[in-house]
Amino acid sequence: MNTSFIAIIPARAASTRLPGKMLLDVAGLPLVVRTAQQAALSQASRLIVATDTQEIADIVQSHNYEVILTREDHPSGTDRLAEVVNTLKLDDEQIIVNVQGDEPLIDPQLINQVAQELADNPQASIATCAYPIQSSEALFNPNIVKVVCDYNNRAMYFSRAPIPWARDAFSKDKSLLPKDYIALHHIGLYAYRVKFLKQYPHLCAGRYEQLEALEQLRAMEHGYQIQVLITDAAPLAGIDTEQDLKRVRIFLQNKP
Repeated sequence: MNTSFIAIIPARAASTRLPGKMLLDVAGLPLVVRTAQQAALSQASRLIVATDTQEIADIVQSHNYEVILTREDHPSGTDRLAEVVNTLKLDDEQIIVNVQGDEPLIDPQLINQVAQELADNPQASIATCAYPIQSSEALFNPNIVKVVCDYNNRAMYFSRAPIPWARDAFSKDKSLLPKDYIALHHIGLYAYRVKFLKQYPHLCAGRYEQLEALEQLRAMEHGYQIQVLITDAAPLAGIDTEQDLKRVRIFLQNKP
């Protein structure tokens, strides 16, 4: 891989489902530090934690990772990234990979791959990932975001609904996926061009974005292309709940 990219980890203090999430202990280290350690195994030329609180900044710095303090009022992680790229005055064509702060098991190779996917598709402003859905339970779960792509793996739409809808098959039986059916489970890992991040805070919220509560639809509604890297299998899940936290702790404790 010869693509240069910067990995940025947005790490806000507030968390509704798991208060104080970024600083929770995960096998001896704060969650955000665990995530930074994992992201540092990628080929990123620079790794930055972008946070809205001094406490997180101090802890991250104590583990020798770069930190940038941002405003507290950002509505999304993408807006936080936009502040960082403006603060650093980065080149418009620089590629940024947004690594969620609650992903301590993120595959460093997937970080590299999504950056390369964007570099290989200059017409796209964003690259993201997806993998094949294997069960009807996943397809009909509104908490699992689906994406449909064109022949060039450009995103056509993201939805919480079961898309594409196999009309004939599902009219008979929704419990099984039909033969040769292709549905994709979206992975929330994104690579952006700096030019897009600078424009993003000025884009009005999209109609479908608000209906689906999916931030990536704003970019599509304003005409920006999203390239989708299709992987073979699901990545290891991040931490949203107390149950997730216990699962990751056990996984890391048992890791050789």
